[in-house]
Amino acid sequence: ACADSAALLSASPGGTARLTCTLSGASYPFSDYWILWFQQKPGSRPRFLLEYKSDSSKNQGSGVPSRFSGSKDTSANAGLLLISGLQPEDEADYYCMGGENNIS
Repeated sequence: ACADSAALLSASPGGTARLTCTLSGASYPFSDYWILWFQQKPGSRPRFLLEYKSDSSKNQGSGVPSRFSGSKDTSANAGLLLISGLQPEDEADYYCMGGENNIS
């Protein structure tokens, strides 16, 4: 499966950002897929943020605050990353991927 979404998002400190990742080429029902999210800042390696399959199957990366959360829009085959209480240090590139297995 391939996750494809590229967009520039502008948001205000203290606000909430919603990032969308659309999955294409899926060979299983979308509900069976884990959506993984990563954050990358210039000059640094990608940081694993979280993985989300359902409200009962989700894992947070080590040290990642709870203001980063995952969700799904199953009608659109899309994974969502929600970042609340935005802080200046949240400015980064965010990447997603979909897979049948989790990594935690």
